Amino acid sequence: MAGNIGGYGQVVEYIQDRLYLASYDNPPDARTPFPYPSDQPKSPSKRSARAQPTTPSKRRSPVYFTVDDTLLYNSFHADFGPLHIGHLYRFAVYFHEILGDSANTDRPVVFYSKTDARSRANAACLVACYMVLIQSWPPHLALAPIAQAEPPYMPFRDAGYSQADFILNIQDVVYGVWKAKEQSLCGLREFSLEDYEKFERVDMGDFNWVTPDFIAFASPQHEPIAPIPSNTPEYAALPSTVSEVLSSRLPLPFKNVLAHFSSRDVGLVVRLNSELYSPSYFTALGIKHVDMIFEDGTCPPLPLVRRFIKMAHDMITVKRKGIAVHCKAGLGRTGCLIGAYLIYRYGFTANEIIAFMRFMRPGMVVGPQQHWLHLNQGSFREWWFEDTMKEKFAQMQPTPVTPARQSTKQRAKDGPIATPPNNSHSKRAALGEIDHNEGAGTQSDENLPAPTPGQPRKSHRKDSRHHPYARTASGGLVVDKDANKNSEQHRSSRLSNDSSESEEEIQLRMLAKRSSKSPVASSPGQRSVSYSATLTASYTLNDDIHEDRENWGESGNAAPKTPVGSKTTNGAISMTKVRSSPRRVTDSRSDSRGVRKPSGRIGSAGSPTRVK
Repeated sequence: MAGNIGGYGQVVEYIQDRLYLASYDNPPDARTPFPYPSDQPKSPSKRSARAQPTTPSKRRSPVYFTVDDTLLYNSFHADFGPLHIGHLYRFAVYFHEILGDSANTDRPVVFYSKTDARSRANAACLVACYMVLIQSWPPHLALAPIAQAEPPYMPFRDAGYSQADFILNIQDVVYGVWKAKEQSLCGLREFSLEDYEKFERVDMGDFNWVTPDFIAFASPQHEPIAPIPSNTPEYAALPSTVSEVLSSRLPLPFKNVLAHFSSRDVGLVVRLNSELYSPSYFTALGIKHVDMIFEDGTCPPLPLVRRFIKMAHDMITVKRKGIAVHCKAGLGRTGCLIGAYLIYRYGFTANEIIAFMRFMRPGMVVGPQQHWLHLNQGSFREWWFEDTMKEKFAQMQPTPVTPARQSTKQRAKDGPIATPPNNSHSKRAALGEIDHNEGAGTQSDENLPAPTPGQPRKSHRKDSRHHPYARTASGGLVVDKDANKNSEQHRSSRLSNDSSESEEEIQLRMLAKRSSKSPVASSPGQRSVSYSATLTASYTLNDDIHEDRENWGESGNAAPKTPVGSKTTNGAISMTKVRSSPRRVTDSRSDSRGVRKPSGRIGSAGSPTRVK
């Protein structure tokens, strides 16, 4: 339910008679109108005969609360949200205190914000994420109430200084948080609000745990920046334990980073920006340090991303340690690589992963890097599929089977063969006839793919001009008598030598090449042939072979019409497709006017016999 109360604002019902989301121009009080749902009258058929009349219950004034002045988003430029996980934790604590108060047992609770677009969007996103992350609502139910808001909620934008051309909405944030929760990447059970709010500060280290395996942090700055050789006294003097780090003279942000990483079992640090500190401070603590530097504000090349994903996956799944990634600010380039791995491993969409990372660390992924993640998200998922398939194949380790060798007599009897004979298709006819084929011998009938039943078959002819049944430009057929005669002689000699075909199949093949006469001949040298032949589909009961043949009658002889569904002597069922004419109009003055000319083909609806 959503409604506007005069000039006060809008109210959206989240949980009936319990939780409402609202926006007001002025802070509400006990005199602020509230849209209580009207009582629906009961049906007379459902009234009990013994029911006594009841007086309507007195509505109690609602409880109003807001976080506009307490949970503030620290913007980088023109960005204004979404509020992060620390804000959600504080909101949940405050909200549960209100619900747990005995004085508010029967009172509706109204969470409200100011009426400006940014405040409304942050409030709606906060309550929707609360429903998904804490109340375990599915995302579509958490989003349904706010879909009623008018005007629609303002979308979020990145923290860059350029014009925003890639936006996220509340739905992206809710689905990103929900998916992370389903994958055990985000939860409040192990969340430490004190650590989160302490270490997100720039003067305390500026780092956040994005997932239980990844830390995003800003680059520490300390001189000297050159690596210290491991076999020198200077390297031996570096702090190698947490206590030594805390007692050292390092800057406080760098000290917090080293101590926290060592205590939380971080095994790899990846640096993406130019050198601002010596990596020996990490290696002295047993933390591997790798440089994958590329220019600020740009997108990483895919080979570098592939290398990072492989290294990170090995560190997480094999060594069971965390990974810390940083660029100068720990937002743009850092978000690219961490987001790429999370898409690779868990199948997030680009919008979902950007929104979720900003929920964990505000400002992540800036400018064109958003489009880069969107464009390459499919490649990251394909890498995961390829890697999992390779891993499965490696685990299978099939035992090689040596094929049995034939004896010398058997090989001499069978003759040399390049491939095993395909016995299942040895009696199957080719998909199409090929005339004047210079490449004869390179293909055989049994090497052709099996035809699909019920599908039309087409054959490619290199030189259709010399084919005996080549089509003219007008769509007719031009018959070359000499080529047809030579072709039939050639096929007769070839079919007579083919012992694998029966006499009936040879006769059918010969009949398929004889054309019927057309009622009107264009010239003595060439004649037009009706090529709209009836296709007879022969389904043999005792054979799995399916062939479509064109039935042509003898030239000048009438062919009997094949009845539909009639059984032949060899057990096959022949079904003939008969095309009916939509333009059969009779005229009393003429028997032929308006009557479609019969084609002369088998089963013609115009005449049972061929027209000479």
